Amino acid sequence: MTTLSPATANRPTRKRGNVPWLVLLLTSLAVAVYFPTQYIGDSLASLARSDTGLASTYAQRPAVIQCVFYVHIASAGLALLIGGFQFSKKLRQRAPQIHRWTGRTYVASVFVGGASGLVMAFFSSVAFTGLFGFGTLAVLWIWTTYRGYRSARDRDFAEHQAWMIRSFALTYAAPTLRVWLFALTAVQIAFGVDQEIAFAAAYAPVPFLCWLPNIVVAEIMIRRRGLPSLIRTTA
Repeated sequence: MTTLSPATANRPTRKRGNVPWLVLLLTSLAVAVYFPTQYIGDSLASLARSDTGLASTYAQRPAVIQCVFYVHIASAGLALLIGGFQFSKKLRQRAPQIHRWTGRTYVASVFVGGASGLVMAFFSSVAFTGLFGFGTLAVLWIWTTYRGYRSARDRDFAEHQAWMIRSFALTYAAPTLRVWLFALTAVQIAFGVDQEIAFAAAYAPVPFLCWLPNIVVAEIMIRRRGLPSLIRTTA
């Protein structure tokens, strides 16, 4: 009878475990590249006429708010682009300096993206839902990232990993927002609702839906990895 070595026996499990990470990474890259580039090459007013993205929401805003919008999509896109790679064990082990510098870039991108996102929340097309949903997301995004940065500076790497998982869960709100929009709109259209009405109804809850489930999943991941959790249990 042939017995497998532990390394050989664990290989399929390890490969399966990489699938969610690869999906997360690829969807992050897709949104990080596509979302900002759709606003390149034309004014918001022109893009609004072709109903491109959020152009119609900001086309008539003051120039300073339009500037904040561009700053947000650039900085948030950068955070989404590089954030997923920070969880690569190979990167941390083989190129720790790259991990540190891309980590600092990620933190700076989140601070800028969060601050600009908080300003944008006051101009959301879904009024108070957008203000409180996106505004809370912006504040928590900055806070979790700061906690992750501070714990790394304090060399508490278990806390650092936990807080950065929470941070990237909030960064990933950009892809999940689009998933929720597509799903909720498609369900309504399947029941005969007009597309514009369906989209408007679908967009109303996404300021909260785009990040609340993410942070719950993040906390489950943190507990399963044995990292410091915000959920305390009694023996």
